[in-house]
Amino acid sequence: MSSPAPSSSLPPDLFDKTTLVSLASTLAIVLIAYLASRIALPRASTTTTAVRFLFIWHLADALCHFILEGSFLYHCFFSRISVAEARQRGTLADLVPSPYNFLGREDGAIYGPQSGGDDPFAQLWMVYARADRRWAGADLGVISLELLTVFFDGPLAVYICYLLAKGKPQASIWMIVLATCELYGGFMTFCPEWLTGNINLDGSNFMYLWVYLVFFNMLWVFIPLFAIAYSIGDISNAFAVREALRQARKKH
Repeated sequence: MSSPAPSSSLPPDLFDKTTLVSLASTLAIVLIAYLASRIALPRASTTTTAVRFLFIWHLADALCHFILEGSFLYHCFFSRISVAEARQRGTLADLVPSPYNFLGREDGAIYGPQSGGDDPFAQLWMVYARADRRWAGADLGVISLELLTVFFDGPLAVYICYLLAKGKPQASIWMIVLATCELYGGFMTFCPEWLTGNINLDGSNFMYLWVYLVFFNMLWVFIPLFAIAYSIGDISNAFAVREALRQARKKH
């Protein structure tokens, strides 16, 4: 992904309170998922490191989808300010316009986290929007993907956690399904930007480029790939066992 050259002066709000709280919230989600794994999974002597890691990942994934991305959808549908109000604030030029006829309205109202005021989740998304402007408003492509993410990927991730906790073999099948969804969603999020010269992305400093755009998004590339590799190996082993049993029966 191409990005603007790093700026010689960093933004004054690069490490403000809202940013630090937003980053801490993601660490809290991982901690909750880890503690849940200690409760839900069998004792360490019978649970492999890979299974524990996959449980933690899928629960953290579900929490991110429900809490963080769910809040994004909420603000896209329910947080709005009128154009007149935006002009009174003197912020209209800084806001992301809402799509024409969004939700059947033709009044040009401004939707998204940018209209969420002091709501903590709106502020969280406005932090991320410093790197990807689309997340400040009601981008149709992002909303369409997030609807699937919140209402399909999230519940499926919880179901996978249940299967892993119970030691069910179906977990490998559903992990491949979910990982494929995550990879497709990531591609469809950034491909429009690549095709238009990254007009909504800001990679002008280390935090925006390597933390927000690369690190956080690459998690949903490499870990799903690991889940697919693990699941393929698990399913292949099951077929190998079945074949060995078939050969043993033939000998008898």
